[in-house]
Amino acid sequence: MTEFDLAGTFGEDYLHFLAERLNDEHSESETDVIARLTGLEPGERVLDLACGHGRIANRLAARGATVTGLDATPMFLDLARADAAGRGVEVDYRLGDMRELPWTGEFDVVINWFTAFGYLGDDGDREVLAGVVRALRPGGRFLIEINNYPWLLRNLLTSIIDERDGDLLVDRNAFDPLTNRITTHRTTIRDGRRRDTRFFVRLYPYTELRTLLLGAGFAEVTAFGRDGDPLTLDSRRLIVVAST
Repeated sequence: MTEFDLAGTFGEDYLHFLAERLNDEHSESETDVIARLTGLEPGERVLDLACGHGRIANRLAARGATVTGLDATPMFLDLARADAAGRGVEVDYRLGDMRELPWTGEFDVVINWFTAFGYLGDDGDREVLAGVVRALRPGGRFLIEINNYPWLLRNLLTSIIDERDGDLLVDRNAFDPLTNRITTHRTTIRDGRRRDTRFFVRLYPYTELRTLLLGAGFAEVTAFGRDGDPLTLDSRRLIVVAST
């Protein structure tokens, strides 16, 4: 098994078991936070980096933004396009790798939402940030949302069992303090079929992520907790807004 099983990690099972977390109510609320923290104006150009099935990108387009969505999973992009058509909005969806962004000075805002950062190794993460800086216009804003490091370490479960509609998901998690990685061995059982995948995510404390962002070329970096409230040790999520 490869170190990171992209297709096995982000596919139908992912959407099935996270359906409640990715529902309309949560998605609308998160879009509100994104619009508020980025100061998004109608007509501004937005890149949703690792856009998934378009739950945020399509809502931003409905609010008047000109949106491009990039993701590495073809199935997610098919779902995103179908949802956009149903909402009567236009989004430019692209299949691609976050490390190889083709744009220069194209966007007012780039977003990377719902722990879509930290899967590509330290060098890969730096490549992503360099590409984001390049893709932004002067004065552009980058919003990234991930787990809040101190909260997650205090509350990390070594095993998680989730049941939905008679199907099972079992995660076995291991944290490596030498690399700040959580490696997850995931087993899903749906319709009598078992699937096993493995993936990792690199955890970034705010101070380390801030250093990376400044080193990549951002001029200002600020942090918030979930919903844009002040960041504390008890914040479950970390939202960082960086500007060029």
